Amino acid sequence: MTAAREAFFLPLAFFTVALLGGLDPGAATRWSAPTLFSLVLAVMLVGALVRSGALAPERVLHPSRPVVGNANGGVLLVSLFAASAQLFHMLTPRSGLPSMIVGVLLLLLLVNTLVVSPDRVRLLRSLGVTIGSAFLLKFVVLTALVAPQGGRVKRVLLALFDAATFGAISQAPLAPSAGYIAFFCALLFLISVALLPSARTTAGDDLQLTTTAASASIVDASPTPSSDNARLTTSTDDFD
Repeated sequence: MTAAREAFFLPLAFFTVALLGGLDPGAATRWSAPTLFSLVLAVMLVGALVRSGALAPERVLHPSRPVVGNANGGVLLVSLFAASAQLFHMLTPRSGLPSMIVGVLLLLLLVNTLVVSPDRVRLLRSLGVTIGSAFLLKFVVLTALVAPQGGRVKRVLLALFDAATFGAISQAPLAPSAGYIAFFCALLFLISVALLPSARTTAGDDLQLTTTAASASIVDASPTPSSDNARLTTSTDDFD
């Protein structure tokens, strides 16, 4: 990973997600902080990134690195945690039954990821599917349901479904710009996570490990001087 990516691009991208993810256009409170549940999900996501090798903390925080390098690594990890928490907060519906369903699904998916411990590629693919599904549910499906415009059939079906769930599905209408902001934040977050310093073994390390193993095999297979002397003594005794 280049120094410019670690010191500038990734922290700036994650802090952008953390700031824009809290925006709520059209609401009384224009910016909201992540909830406690979102912080828990962020901790689980960072742990899953470390376990899968998608994030190698020793590459950004290590005693062998200079003080400035460790400071940059600390800022990067803090920005990653803040962006993760704010992204989960942004993708979770604000209230009602949809909020509980999405929260439980995100929790179960992260728990399953921690238990299974997939590799980097599978984790990134799973994270993209999870974030995309949550985005579609909140900003496409629920937005279409609570939209004021619509035909009579839609209003009747929505009223029946709302009555069947005791009003638990009702959501406050979102501003038109909210979906575009969420799409930009989700895409920027996924790109930034894919660019994190990973724990993948380099080609030079693979060559060094292969050479070391081959050398050890040659040493083990070569005869020792003591065995050669024993064979020579045995041959001499047989000749006598």
